[in-house]
Amino acid sequence: MTVITRDSTRRQIEAEVGLSVMEIIRRAGIDELVALCGGCCSCATCHVYVRDEDLDRLPPVAGDENDLLDSSEHRLDRSRLSCQLRFEASMDGLEVAIAPED
Repeated sequence: MTVITRDSTRRQIEAEVGLSVMEIIRRAGIDELVALCGGCCSCATCHVYVRDEDLDRLPPVAGDENDLLDSSEHRLDRSRLSCQLRFEASMDGLEVAIAPED
């Protein structure tokens, strides 16, 4: 998996199937992804942008995730909460960029 940090640094990290994208990023030591609620889908501090060509490989945005993303002034069509993306083998090569802080 590739993570692009806020300073545009690209980091290749090992992604373990079954973990959330948020957990994978945090375990890789990328601290700028705050993930304040710890993955409970009650904040938007794990907001990422998914590369356009990867969007079709992800489940659709659900109700709570959609509501929380609406609260972000940085929401784009490719915005997701990384805590809501469970990494699967079919997502190999996924690329996400950490969204600006609100």
